[in-house]
Amino acid sequence: MEEQFEQEVERTVTALKAGKTILYPTDTIWGVGCDATNSRACDRVFEVKQRPASKSLIILVDSAERLKDYVVDVPPIAYDLIAHTTNPLSIVFAQSKNLAKNISTDKSVCIRVVDNEFCKEVIRRLGKPITSTSANLSGQPTAMTYSDISEEIKKAVDYEVQLYHDSFAKPKCSTIIKLNEDNTFDILRQ
Repeated sequence: MEEQFEQEVERTVTALKAGKTILYPTDTIWGVGCDATNSRACDRVFEVKQRPASKSLIILVDSAERLKDYVVDVPPIAYDLIAHTTNPLSIVFAQSKNLAKNISTDKSVCIRVVDNEFCKEVIRRLGKPITSTSANLSGQPTAMTYSDISEEIKKAVDYEVQLYHDSFAKPKCSTIIKLNEDNTFDILRQ
């Protein structure tokens, strides 16, 4: 398994560096993603999902320390929330930096510090964050497991990770919160 893990990390990073889209397992559900700093690749993610460009993409990073590389101002409460959450948590920050401009229609960005060894290793080796959006066509039900993913999505992505297809952990979407200027937050999705 370790050799296969290593090979899949390498293949996935190679695809991402080439500006390709990937179908991959995350700490929540299977996702469609790309290099979050590559605008052309982000456009392809929207095409694959048949998703309007007006909908933002979630960004995955490998550690909380990386937030400062992609968020203009990281409030201290963000680090506290990440450190103390037991469930996957995606946080909307007011202003992004160093990311593709088409990640969102305004300057905000939704970022999750991923808790999945495969994703962490891919992001670490790529040296950049990756986008994450559910592996389903826009408006269709969310694919909770690999077997739920439509053939249309599988055929549309450039690379499909060949790990964890038979994994049946209890998949779920992340909680999404939006930080406010007064150090409070609103829950957008629970």
